[in-house]
Amino acid sequence: MTASALTRPGERDRLPVKLSQIDWRLTALLCVIGGASTAMLYSVAGASWEPWAANHLMRFGFAVMLMIGLALLDLRIWFAVAYPFYGVTLLMLLAVEVVGVTVNGAQSWLDLGVTRVQPAEFMKLAVVLALARWYHGATAQEARLHWKLVFPAAIVGLPFILVAHQPDLGTAMSLALTGAAIMFVAGLSWKIIAPIAIAAVVSIPPYVMFGMHEYQRKRVLTFLDPSADPSGDGYNIIQSKIALGSGGLLGKGYGLGSQSQLEFLPERHTDFIFATVAEEFGFVGSVAILVCYLAIVLTCLRIASLSHSHFARLAALGVTATFAVYLLINGAMVMGLAPVVGVPMPLMSYGGSMMLMLMVGFGLIQAVRVHRYTELPKGSGLI
Repeated sequence: MTASALTRPGERDRLPVKLSQIDWRLTALLCVIGGASTAMLYSVAGASWEPWAANHLMRFGFAVMLMIGLALLDLRIWFAVAYPFYGVTLLMLLAVEVVGVTVNGAQSWLDLGVTRVQPAEFMKLAVVLALARWYHGATAQEARLHWKLVFPAAIVGLPFILVAHQPDLGTAMSLALTGAAIMFVAGLSWKIIAPIAIAAVVSIPPYVMFGMHEYQRKRVLTFLDPSADPSGDGYNIIQSKIALGSGGLLGKGYGLGSQSQLEFLPERHTDFIFATVAEEFGFVGSVAILVCYLAIVLTCLRIASLSHSHFARLAALGVTATFAVYLLINGAMVMGLAPVVGVPMPLMSYGGSMMLMLMVGFGLIQAVRVHRYTELPKGSGLI
């Protein structure tokens, strides 16, 4: 199917044509990660589908079908719902402050009766869509250096404050980094970037000493010296490093990892699942997974570059940045290069909210590819 055929009136709206324009290579790469995750969850549960592997597989299957369905949505629909979705998600974050459920020391969940959701996860996608829509209607000068930058700053800043207050520092960092990435790509001037970056670095020591909760401060200090409390706050990092190192080149074998199978490794099905991969499949298996992740990122960047719409390009880049931030923070955390902040490995770690948010995001990226010739109206909807 040629580009000219896709641009003929009515031709590109046919369902078979839309399905043919989905990037099935990206879909296959995502399924490889989902399948590997299911296999690891089966392993760490002692060769059992319960309590994680079966649920994860069913959720992932549903998420893939949802992604394909969302890929067929016209970009004008994504454009129209950008601000309403952000507003609803912001209200959910405010609701967490009032009636939120506390899990692992953070009041970050809403109990809906049949399930629990973490609004902060969906806020990452909401921020991406809202920023993409604002910058779609902004001039080059407004994107670079202008008083109207207060709007994108507020789009990122409001949820950042609410999530940091829960407290969920890892998710707050992810929001800030994703927002900064979009603003940078959109053309934010170095005259703004440089002083903000310097101020952020300078503020880290006083924030650690006086702004963090006690358990958060312990995590940072433990990161600097895990051996100071090997059976307490340093236990997670030490066990993760043991699992990573003990795998060697080829690993101990599937289901034979001592740290994970004997439950020495904490959160082996969520935050530290990559350490389990390294222990059972070694350096070779770890690199294979990372190559798949890199291929996903590069494929998404290529899709973003094909779009004729500024909104679509920025939205695809924003989702890709969110995915990459997940990957970088979790990888650094597992290897002891960053404090333990509760950021999961994308699509590998067990968790419904994270998976749903990411697969909706990949549905948006697929929609950018399917509707890459769609022109969107100018204007952001803000002054």
